[in-house]
Amino acid sequence: MSLRLTNTLTRRTEPFVPLEPGKVSIYCCGVTVYDLCHLGHARSYIVWDVLRRHLQWRGYAVTFVQNFTDIDDKILKRAAEEGSSMEAVSERNIADYFTDMDALNIQRADRMPRATLSLDGIRALIAELEAKGAAYSADGDVYFAVMVKADYGKLSGRDLDQQQEGASGRLADGEEARKHHPFDFALWKGAKPGEPSFPSPWGPGRPGWHIECSAMVRQELGDTIDIHLGGADLIFPHHENEIAQSEAASGHPLARFWLHNGMVNVGGEKMSKSLGNFTTIRALLESGVSPMTLRLFVLQAHYRKPLDFTAEALAAAASGWKGLNAALGLAARAIDPAAATDTASPPAGIPPEVEGELASFRERFGAALDDDLNTSAALAVLFELARPLRSQAHRQQRGDAATADAARELNLRARGALLLELAGVLGLIPESLPTGGSATAGEAGDPDVEAAIAARRQAKAERDFATADRIRDELRARGIELIDRPGGITDWIRS
Repeated sequence: MSLRLTNTLTRRTEPFVPLEPGKVSIYCCGVTVYDLCHLGHARSYIVWDVLRRHLQWRGYAVTFVQNFTDIDDKILKRAAEEGSSMEAVSERNIADYFTDMDALNIQRADRMPRATLSLDGIRALIAELEAKGAAYSADGDVYFAVMVKADYGKLSGRDLDQQQEGASGRLADGEEARKHHPFDFALWKGAKPGEPSFPSPWGPGRPGWHIECSAMVRQELGDTIDIHLGGADLIFPHHENEIAQSEAASGHPLARFWLHNGMVNVGGEKMSKSLGNFTTIRALLESGVSPMTLRLFVLQAHYRKPLDFTAEALAAAASGWKGLNAALGLAARAIDPAAATDTASPPAGIPPEVEGELASFRERFGAALDDDLNTSAALAVLFELARPLRSQAHRQQRGDAATADAARELNLRARGALLLELAGVLGLIPESLPTGGSATAGEAGDPDVEAAIAARRQAKAERDFATADRIRDELRARGIELIDRPGGITDWIRS
């Protein structure tokens, strides 16, 4: 099966064929950097990260561009509240963005342009639209004339005439009185007292939100790209206006595929600060939710459907991740990373029936993601593939040091290599793996845990199994899982 994606523009699920064979150009609308990223951002950037990883796994060379909106009313409002500057607010939140996205194992974009660093392209695009009669200036502002685009509304399905009928009274005093049509939108906003501004042919001011993205797409990727990404809340007006101004300037389609992810609800209600159910990524991670649990939770739902965030759903994801993480940890410890980079050809000695079974897992996994990025179905394949490894990991955790025979060990290693590869396509990586004895990944060792392990080892040597079991249970209550290995070695992971 070839990759098929649901295109918001055509309202159909269509085979994906790139503009240039073997290469894919993607633009993803980034954050407005006035605050920490929230659960909705996590949902969006996780699923688009999987799209990118899947395309790369399928052999495409992907150029992924994602912007920062660092000129905006919300940024200026936050700066005023803090007594700081637009630049200070932006820089702090850009740094926080990277901290949160790195924790979630979201690959950084190849290029991340900022509006403040794209002003030449923004001004040039506005001037081009004005020269073509698609824009007009009024008292230091510049507006896009929506009536010049006969197909305005093609992305959102909105009828401009019907909207105009319901807009009586909008052409009032102030800004609306300067517009030729009530749905004309600002390309350039004249400077206001006390606000930062930039020079332009129309006077000092700053760009409108929509023109920023159009200019950055053009600057980084050209007039037409393969895929444009964003949340469903951006379809109108942001993406509709992007299409209008970009295509009025170039005469070419802005993007061949428009993909949009569904919104996040909290307990059945739309997530919003006014409802008091607004959740940041930082708050979730600091509360003890592991990054991979959050990633798994997001991927359990299809990207186009609403995602309902509840404590119960998150707990279920945590339980599922615990088992999958155990299998991934076992695979990672047993396999040389250099040998795990290519599992298309299982190692020598694998029986034909096992080789065929692994090929089937690979095919089913790929087919699931080819089917409009069906991450839920891909996860089901992953859990099925992980089952024998999970069982083996649990046996080790129970203290059963018996090893598999050579043939079964080889089969488990081949299965583990494939599991690591396919999990990597979903961006799922083992968390808190032991490295160099009993330290967790990224730690030099926890003296308290080491002391408890030593006491348990002594209790077992003295055949005081009740004390040994009590120590294991106490550590488990603290989120520490022990893994007894042959030779009297005890590793541990944080679950």
